[in-house]
Amino acid sequence: MPDLLGGVASVEGLPWLILAAFVAGTVRGFSGFGTALIYLPLAGRFIDPIWAILTLAVMDMFGPLPNAPSAWRNGHPRDVMRLWAGTLVALPIGLMVLYAVDPAVFRYGVSFLALGMLAALVLGLRYQGTVTRPMVYGIGGAAGFLGGAAGLPGPPVILFYMASPHGARVVRANTMIYLLGYDVLLMGVLALQDRLTLTPVLLGVALAVPNILGNLLGARIFDPARETLYRWVAYAMIAASAIGGLPFLSGGH
Repeated sequence: MPDLLGGVASVEGLPWLILAAFVAGTVRGFSGFGTALIYLPLAGRFIDPIWAILTLAVMDMFGPLPNAPSAWRNGHPRDVMRLWAGTLVALPIGLMVLYAVDPAVFRYGVSFLALGMLAALVLGLRYQGTVTRPMVYGIGGAAGFLGGAAGLPGPPVILFYMASPHGARVVRANTMIYLLGYDVLLMGVLALQDRLTLTPVLLGVALAVPNILGNLLGARIFDPARETLYRWVAYAMIAASAIGGLPFLSGGH
């Protein structure tokens, strides 16, 4: 165990990873989203893409756990299970892409996906038609593929719920439960593929501490009367992280 802890302590860029986890948690605390969009572009600068995705999944499991039972009651479980089914099919395909690409390609992909999601949020883009049951499975598949290839399962699901008739309470609950289930599915698939190693798991546990502290800080400073301001602050921080994660701007190739 001391060797494992020493391995975590010697990870390149650990102070930056701690800062990224804290900032991502803070933004999540006052805006309700943004953890992966902020953490992954920065983490990809210092650690292997699989480690980046795995540490995110581990640290992101802790925050929602206390709220999971109420989210399951308030949400629409059948929708979530359909999304999970699609994710389970496409997640291994996305991971195959991740294993095959150069880390610089991963960083470009994460940054451009984050910027694309940001543009959709800022412009208020959403699907205007009726969302059918087969489409829900397809959205889950798209989320699973992007979750495996780039660690970003959220954009398809978030954009789907922006177009759904569900109220804000159901949307928040479903998104939380879906992402928690995605984290479990990801670690299960990695374990089956013999790619779930202990050091990045322990690193994720360690990063959960600053991430939770950031969540608490963000929730504490949030003022509903300034919701628009906080949302634009979140947008600005996502943009800064995505742009800063581009390899040609940070010494990558």
